[in-house]
Amino acid sequence: MTVLGQSGVMTARRLRALLRQPWYLAVSLGQPIVWLLLFGQLFRRVVQIPGFGGDSYITFLTPGIVIMNALFAGTWAGMTLIEEMDAGVLDHFLASPLRPVALLAGELGYQALVVTVQSLVMIALGLLAGAHLAGGAAGVLVLLLAAALLATAVAALSNALALLLRRGESLIAASQFVALPATFLASAFMPAGLAPAWIQIVERFNPFNWAVMAGREALAAHPAWGTAITHLGALLALLVVAVTFTLRAFRDYRRSL
Repeated sequence: MTVLGQSGVMTARRLRALLRQPWYLAVSLGQPIVWLLLFGQLFRRVVQIPGFGGDSYITFLTPGIVIMNALFAGTWAGMTLIEEMDAGVLDHFLASPLRPVALLAGELGYQALVVTVQSLVMIALGLLAGAHLAGGAAGVLVLLLAAALLATAVAALSNALALLLRRGESLIAASQFVALPATFLASAFMPAGLAPAWIQIVERFNPFNWAVMAGREALAAHPAWGTAITHLGALLALLVVAVTFTLRAFRDYRRSL
């Protein structure tokens, strides 16, 4: 079987597991939906701050929450790998003709599909709550692509950490240590121009912010396609680096068996 075929089998395996517990999608959406609806109402008057640059906070917030969900979904991906390590499943896979790149690609394909479905749900809720996505279908497509790229890049890094740390508690601590600051050191909740100067500098190098800006620029009334494509390219480069790092981690793990 080709690598592509093996990857498809591994993605289908993860999807079958999801179908056995479909409530997972609803539960995993709980926090971002609460943030979307609660923050959208709680901070709706911040648009009156001079320099905000918009008249609807829910419109501004929706892309940020979609990307936030993608970030946190990706950080949890390594937990499945740790569970399979503990059960001995991963060792059986690595001893079989299955290639590590197919194992990783199957997981990343699964993450991309799940995050896309979750993102569509949150976009629909944002629209129901009053968000105006002027960029239309093309803008939504860019937002979905940004969410999928960020989720898969972070999921790859989460898998690499799982292979290196091999303990769920350590992975959770490391993921939260990175994910929470990344969320607030970005323009998900407030325009970059209103943030302190040092945060504006950090935002330029924050992949989470790249994804937020790609979606937000594409959904604007006058989309800045050049900016959106540049951010998507940066996310794609991050994904390539993350996959390369994770494949090395797989090789090191296999040698330790």
